[in-house]
Amino acid sequence: MQLSACFQISLSLPIGAKCILGYLAVFFSVNGHVYLHISTLCEALWLWLSRMLLRRKTGFFLMVTICLLLISIWKNYHIPPPPFNGAQLPPEPIPSREKPAAIISRPSLLISPRCEQNLSMANVSGFFDLPTRLQDFMYYQHCKHFPLLLDLPNKCGGADGSSDVFLLLAIKSPPQNFERRQVLRDTWAQERPHKGVWIRRVFMSGTSGAGIAKRRLNKLMAVEHKKHGDILQWDFQESFTNLTLKQVLFLEWVKECCPRVRFLLNGDDDIFAHTDNMVDYLQGVHGNDGGDKHLFTGALMEGTGPVRENNKYFVPVQVQASDSYPAYCSGGGYMLSGHTANVLYRMSRFVALHPIDDAYMGMCLDRAGLKPSAHMGVKPWGLNIPLVKEDTFDPCFYKDILMVHRFMPAQMYLLWDQVNDPKLRCWSDGTA
Repeated sequence: MQLSACFQISLSLPIGAKCILGYLAVFFSVNGHVYLHISTLCEALWLWLSRMLLRRKTGFFLMVTICLLLISIWKNYHIPPPPFNGAQLPPEPIPSREKPAAIISRPSLLISPRCEQNLSMANVSGFFDLPTRLQDFMYYQHCKHFPLLLDLPNKCGGADGSSDVFLLLAIKSPPQNFERRQVLRDTWAQERPHKGVWIRRVFMSGTSGAGIAKRRLNKLMAVEHKKHGDILQWDFQESFTNLTLKQVLFLEWVKECCPRVRFLLNGDDDIFAHTDNMVDYLQGVHGNDGGDKHLFTGALMEGTGPVRENNKYFVPVQVQASDSYPAYCSGGGYMLSGHTANVLYRMSRFVALHPIDDAYMGMCLDRAGLKPSAHMGVKPWGLNIPLVKEDTFDPCFYKDILMVHRFMPAQMYLLWDQVNDPKLRCWSDGTA
């Protein structure tokens, strides 16, 4: 409709109709673009038509005609985007000049179906007599896939470049342990070269708390991740029984992002690890560069079985009927080759989750026909220092070990500084 034609028609109409046609003329005359203020037009239309309806029947038909016209215009020029239905990918993240490790940087791992409760577990005999934590474990025992909230797709230089990482430190750390993570970054978990090879670091975490507390912790993790580029966080609830789930999710990440890593340390955030000594040990393992040979070593546990008393380690017969575990290494900390990590991931697809994570690793090794080994330098229960009068944090006791469990952050700082002091003199090496 031309502006002049609209003007001629409007001469014979009441003032309200002239106002409306004026809006429409402007709407159609400016290069076909939408510059119509719908709310203003509707107010004018309603005012005029309400008056017309009081005067003559023709107002009703004119109202219907104009409303249909407006609906047609709205549908043609305002088509809303389709809703997110779970099959679409989210918008690409805005490029950042920060470290390449980005929050949710792999959409393929973002979208996964929500894992529902297996309600049939309620029919298991004695189910409702079990502690709530074990009921929850059994309800969700089949769930092995959770989305990543914080990812590190390029931590190892990509899948093809991951063979350049000699030792990857994989440290289990819940969101609230901010202080521990910071201490480790400054001490034994520093990313650095040693004797010509690279040591890299990742922290493995789920989510903690609920509501505002959970959101606050997730924001803290995101800030840490942005600054340090060293956190893997999945969207599952942190708990003792979910440590196994964390291990399986981490093994999946290794398979996708770091498949050619040579060796890994898997440990808690309260261990003291002498990572320089670890590199020395692993470089000396005859005929094993980590790429195609088995290695799984730590504090060996043999001839053990499920704890049937109701405590932290309680495993009821409803979860495991057998009274024995395959051999495994204590979960405080152990070392394994990249080859073994990939084997463990494949086996985890067939071995049901277990509430004791280190025992579960033994089950996966057993499924693959592999065995763990003992290393006397791994001390998950601390050092046995015979003389009470001795200082239990004397650096001379720790300078030759690989790892010791149970340290407070301040103790970690002090010990790392002392064992790396070039002036340290100890009776064991004849320098005291």
